[in-house]
Amino acid sequence: MFEKENSEGKRKITLFGDEQKILEFELLNRAAIRQLELKLEILNEEFQTRYAHNPIHHVESRLKSRKSIAKKLIKKGMEPTVENAMRYINDIAGVRVVCCYIDDVYSVADMLSSQQDLELIKRKDYIQEPNYNGYRSLHLDFRIPIYLSDQKMYATAEVQLRTVAMDFWASLEHDLRYKSDKNIPRNIATEMLRCADDIALIDGKMQAIYKAIRELK
Repeated sequence: MFEKENSEGKRKITLFGDEQKILEFELLNRAAIRQLELKLEILNEEFQTRYAHNPIHHVESRLKSRKSIAKKLIKKGMEPTVENAMRYINDIAGVRVVCCYIDDVYSVADMLSSQQDLELIKRKDYIQEPNYNGYRSLHLDFRIPIYLSDQKMYATAEVQLRTVAMDFWASLEHDLRYKSDKNIPRNIATEMLRCADDIALIDGKMQAIYKAIRELK
């Protein structure tokens, strides 16, 4: 129903809409990513200047493909149009912020949320309440103003904040679970969850060590 043929006559899922409108939609989302990356860079530099500490280890970003957007809308039971994408999907633009310690995650989150031009529309804390598989991260969805040559428009973006340890586990878990061509047995899934808990314990210990060293200084 929501497919069309490509030049080779094969059926493919795609985002529907005027091509120019889709290009402008992608422009808005790229602009949202750049604005968030700049804000994070400034915050990290400020912390280094004031406190001799960089709370942000590194930042990654990605823009969902047209195919991924279409699949997500279809899964929601909606037509894969630009209008529906703008209205119902918040994570087309995504920024992942990998911090050094757990406290850094919440500090950066609070600083972003307090900026007047960012409207927080959703917050999900998988650190305080880990996902069923052990996934830990803090997710913030923001509505961001984009100033164009003749108007102001808005884009939404999801910011994922996690520690280096959380990112280590999430990256390997994704590789093990989603790149496997077979369902993972229960005993292996249990072992992966146990690893997530072990890593979280070490994460807390490393933060305690960091705080102790800061107090010595």
